[in-house]
Amino acid sequence: MLRNKSNWGKMSLALALGMSLVLSGCSSNGNGGGASSEPTNKANNAQTGNTDKGNDGQKQENPADGSDIEFMGWGGDSEKAVFQKLIDSYMKKYPDRKVKYTVVPPGEYYQKLETLIAAKKTPDVFYAGGAKFNKLVSSDVLLNLEPLLAATNAVDPGNVWKEALDRYRFDGKLVGGGDLYGFPKDVGPWAFAYNKTLFDQAGLPHPSATAGEYTWDDMLEAAKKLTVANERGKIDTFGVAGFSLESAVWANGGDWVDYTTGTITIDTPEFAEAMQFVADLSLVHKVSPSPDDEKAQNGYARFVAGKIGMFPMGPWDQPGFWDLPFEWDIAAWPASPKTGKTATWLGSLGFVVSKDTKFPEASFELAAYLSLDADSQRENYTLGQAVPNLIDMAKGEFLAMDKAPQTRQVFLDIIEDYGVPTIETGSKDVKWLDTFWQDASQVWTGKVTAAQFLKEEQPKLQKLFDEGNK
Repeated sequence: MLRNKSNWGKMSLALALGMSLVLSGCSSNGNGGGASSEPTNKANNAQTGNTDKGNDGQKQENPADGSDIEFMGWGGDSEKAVFQKLIDSYMKKYPDRKVKYTVVPPGEYYQKLETLIAAKKTPDVFYAGGAKFNKLVSSDVLLNLEPLLAATNAVDPGNVWKEALDRYRFDGKLVGGGDLYGFPKDVGPWAFAYNKTLFDQAGLPHPSATAGEYTWDDMLEAAKKLTVANERGKIDTFGVAGFSLESAVWANGGDWVDYTTGTITIDTPEFAEAMQFVADLSLVHKVSPSPDDEKAQNGYARFVAGKIGMFPMGPWDQPGFWDLPFEWDIAAWPASPKTGKTATWLGSLGFVVSKDTKFPEASFELAAYLSLDADSQRENYTLGQAVPNLIDMAKGEFLAMDKAPQTRQVFLDIIEDYGVPTIETGSKDVKWLDTFWQDASQVWTGKVTAAQFLKEEQPKLQKLFDEGNK
């Protein structure tokens, strides 16, 4: 998982390929509503040597005839080990099936995938998310899973986060509705962490876990009291770092784009007010590291060193935070005083199936198994890597964990209440968004005001959006 998505223009969500590199665990299926231990009737035919009609009436080959189901993902050694163990468990459950697992470095993954698609060697099951998912499904590369989902009892959609499944639905124009084209690898709520020890030492009330109760003004007041300079006058501890521009904009009633009309909407007072607030945390109030401060030591390193009062985190950060020498917890993102609302982004990565697969049913079941196997989901959350995709598990044993954060309900609140799909979710091409993050440095460094920047940037982004997302 790439860490510390800052607002200094260099952490575009589209470029942060690892934003959803969340590990999954392994072992066989339990009873948490995931992939059933019984294959579908069609899959049974494939296992026993019968043939069946795949998509578009094509004859489906038997996976047991020497061919492999090919699964491609990305990740480091730890993720590879976990997924290999999970795949071994899948093949033990389905002994007539063989899975070939390929791991590609994150920075090379989509280029490799495009090469394989062009060569008509697309893996049967593979990762896709965000704008890449939109592009793939719009280009008719992915298998429509809806008929298979309707024909099997192997998956209980009612026990999977709707917010996660909707990220892999497409109605022919927009992501979020229509038929299913993937299963969630994870759902990643971006929460607001704080150093409880620093708050207690300063005699400050903790940020609230309830959305809307803790505002930007409350956060700024606390950040000022938590910001401490050393004897040389250089700030040693900052009150806040990495404050999410997305959170501020969405909470204040603004947005980047209206995907229903294809209009870039950054040139609004709501957006400008939110962006200026984030910029002024450093420029005016000096409670957040400047771009130069970030170059010297990033916000994540400062937070784990006990030198930041408030900082964003995802579920995947838990293992690194469990060993910190201070107490910490998570809260709802601060609300805009103007609207009284809060928001934050909800990331995700998915398992999708190639439309050209020879084994549609078997590939469907592999994707479902990787996404929803109860034992793997259990191992995943106990390792501190993700919130379970299974609702009953998330609301039951996940919440009952005896490890920090104490208010882990916040993760679920983000998923169900105020989490927003990442900006690029409705795009097929994100050059426009990459350009925004790059150009936004003018605001973070104080060269221009947010209002000036956004007025000039809107037509530039609109042109790029129109060119890449027709």
